[in-house]
Amino acid sequence: MASKLLIAVGLLAFSCAGLATTGESKTSLSPAFTLSQPTPRDFANHVGFTQIFDGRTLNGWDGDPDVWRVEGGAIVAVRPAGKPTNNSYLVYRKTKAKDFDLRLEIKAPTGGSGVQYRSRIGVRWLTPVAGRPEPDAKRMMTGPQADFWPAKTFGKDLFSGQVYMENEPERVVSWRGQVTRRGAGSKPELLGTIGKRDGLAEAIRGDEWNEYEIIARGPVVIHLINGQLMAVHVDDDVSSPDNREGYIGIEAELNPARIEVRNVWLRKLD
Repeated sequence: MASKLLIAVGLLAFSCAGLATTGESKTSLSPAFTLSQPTPRDFANHVGFTQIFDGRTLNGWDGDPDVWRVEGGAIVAVRPAGKPTNNSYLVYRKTKAKDFDLRLEIKAPTGGSGVQYRSRIGVRWLTPVAGRPEPDAKRMMTGPQADFWPAKTFGKDLFSGQVYMENEPERVVSWRGQVTRRGAGSKPELLGTIGKRDGLAEAIRGDEWNEYEIIARGPVVIHLINGQLMAVHVDDDVSSPDNREGYIGIEAELNPARIEVRNVWLRKLD
């Protein structure tokens, strides 16, 4: 009660004095009461993180060698035009994670991509396409994905930042610009919005490098691109495999496709 009274007195003094926040990091309301702004995000701050791509080799990663390679300090996936193939995945085999922060840089000049997390291996593809070979089960990834698609694929960026459930019936559970929640056996419920989908796409840098950050805590996953919040999803189904530890990976999709990823850092909290 005393602390609440102190806050009330401080706010009253602030109001009576006609003070206003000026954009400074601190606003003094009274000699005993100060409001502080949070420290700005530093994407390059890797304290507590482990680098899971060494910039030279695919040590710890597992993918089709005809698709995945290292070029110029980046993981690169190349899929030629005219060759019918299913999605390609590069799986990081050295650890699984449930609660974590994942930071990486990504660009996709052609085709589409996404970052898999909390994912399972070996689940058969639910929607096979006629004329395409069966996906490689030992690298087939099923689970949450932070979507990333270049604007030129569909004329504009429709999907980057959204929460997508790869190889699951639900598919998109939180579109870019949405905060959603779902429970066992239920469809996603829209709790609120972050902004308009097209407006948020302006934060994405086209063919340039983009800073992608994925935050997972319990049932909550958060996607940010270039410091812009893109989507939040809450999965209240405690029995869901999407709420358990799983593999991290990278997807390459469509033909032709070229996907590039570098500076991959993971901070595990579980």
